[in-house]
Amino acid sequence: MTDAAKVPAVLSVLADETRWRILSEIGSADLSASALAAMLPVSRQAIARHLVVLNDAGLAESVRAGREIRYRAVGGRLSSLAVELDAIGRSWERRLAAIKRIAEQSQG
Repeated sequence: MTDAAKVPAVLSVLADETRWRILSEIGSADLSASALAAMLPVSRQAIARHLVVLNDAGLAESVRAGREIRYRAVGGRLSSLAVELDAIGRSWERRLAAIKRIAEQSQG
């Protein structure tokens, strides 16, 4: 599956507010599920399930820190997503510019 084909799946993962908040937190620092549960109004078990979804989507990874397992955001997948979304944005900007040119020509 191409990166473009994966965008809807990744966006559906990020559409969940709790997962988005978890990703934001682990983007700032490597955190355990327990630490995340202390920060968010969600149980540790729910956090663990969200982390599995983020991991499966390639947005998070686990790292061992002594006896603790912490999670961090995966920048590569996020960068890839940003590139895909930027391409869509540029396409829309070109379309809008063409519409504007047509509208201005028809008025002139």
